[in-house]
Amino acid sequence: MTGDLFAALRVPAIEPIADGATWLRAYADDDAVALVQAIENVTAQAPFRRMQTPGGYTMSVAMSNCGDFGWVTDRRGYRYQREDPVSQQAWPKMPDVFLALAVRAAAAAGFDRFFPDACLVNRYEPGARMSLHQDKNESDLSQPIVSVSLGLPATFLFGGAERADKPLRLRLESGDVVVWGGPARLRFHGVDTLAPGMHALTGEYRYNLTFRKAG
Repeated sequence: MTGDLFAALRVPAIEPIADGATWLRAYADDDAVALVQAIENVTAQAPFRRMQTPGGYTMSVAMSNCGDFGWVTDRRGYRYQREDPVSQQAWPKMPDVFLALAVRAAAAAGFDRFFPDACLVNRYEPGARMSLHQDKNESDLSQPIVSVSLGLPATFLFGGAERADKPLRLRLESGDVVVWGGPARLRFHGVDTLAPGMHALTGEYRYNLTFRKAG
């Protein structure tokens, strides 16, 4: 089992991984318990669901959203919208602990004026993966992406400007944050297939919070 005992031994560190991209190791460790509780509150209002791509593929990663906008995909395409398509209600408010962490992490990576209005909440179970893709549905691509890992470790794939570029393989532990923007903003990225395991904080799951400026 991995979790709190090992997290207590980790030393926070800031590691550049590319021009415009930074790995903040152990950056969210102190907030991890509060973040997971906030995820539970958000998904009590907007439950996790496995969305369908425009091509008809059901994603292996379960998703929810909070903030002014939520990212959705279905047969009509990829997009942001203000209402949860399941409930037809506004997405849950972004928890204060989410917003504070995202703003602080962006600033630590050199992006001082980031104020996200959307947070995609991903839940990975063993066998789930995220293929290489770009985040390009946002209206202002000058704003960075802030990605927070919680729970089981995963291999983050950070590629180049083309899908065929060989990606870096970064083993992200619970509490790690990756921030990319500027010249790295449209780099392809994804997550390799999650291995089975058990984490003291999240059980058999890995959670990922991805903060964006969507509107």
